[in-house]
Amino acid sequence: MGSGAIQVSEERGVRYLHFGSHWVQGAMRMSRPYALELEYTREMMLPLLLRPGAGWPARALLIGLGAGSLAKFLWRHRPGCAITVVETREDVLTAAAQFFRLPDDPQRLAVELADGVAFVATPGPRYDLILVDGYDARGRVGALDTPTFYRHCRERLAEHGMLATNLLSRHRGIDASLARLAAAFDRRAMALAPCASGNVIALAACGAPVDLDARELSARAAALRAESELNLAPTVDRLARRQKSYDAPAAL
Repeated sequence: MGSGAIQVSEERGVRYLHFGSHWVQGAMRMSRPYALELEYTREMMLPLLLRPGAGWPARALLIGLGAGSLAKFLWRHRPGCAITVVETREDVLTAAAQFFRLPDDPQRLAVELADGVAFVATPGPRYDLILVDGYDARGRVGALDTPTFYRHCRERLAEHGMLATNLLSRHRGIDASLARLAAAFDRRAMALAPCASGNVIALAACGAPVDLDARELSARAAALRAESELNLAPTVDRLARRQKSYDAPAAL
């Protein structure tokens, strides 16, 4: 998704992707190309703690490629996962491959040049995890934040699937977006606290209840960090504080 000319910049060992504006569409630390450099991308991996197990997800769908950070992380640390990425722009795919080390592995990482809204509306395989991260040069998400899109995402999720979507809070807030997501998932949706960048990750689930016990999630976060160097302990801590502040339920 997005418009504007592709631009790549580099500063202090980090390479950035832009769509003709100051908005950062992706980033990669040159010394750690498979790590998640941006905070919001790390938080989009929270489902790995909520649905634990080395075999989950077996199949993942990513709407929006950007610099390929999410796809590369799953490709590196979930070798049994079949990853499908839907991206509207061929030049974004070219940039991800040329400047951000997107793996050339069509057996495990397939990139479809298509519209994400149309893709999920079409019958097809179900996914354990759907990650939605699509913005244009002005930070607008468009049809990726509509009741119809969210309903179709739920229909494309497997029995115990989860969705994580990247929202921006700096324009109109996220209350309306969260309400749309919750309506599509029978109220089983929640938002994390905003990142310093203004990004807010919203989660939705179907199937078995998702345990949000802080102690258990902390233990899982420690195991995931040992396995992948991804540190989700700050996210777990903020989630625990948010639950106390809002008297949130213990499960999603």
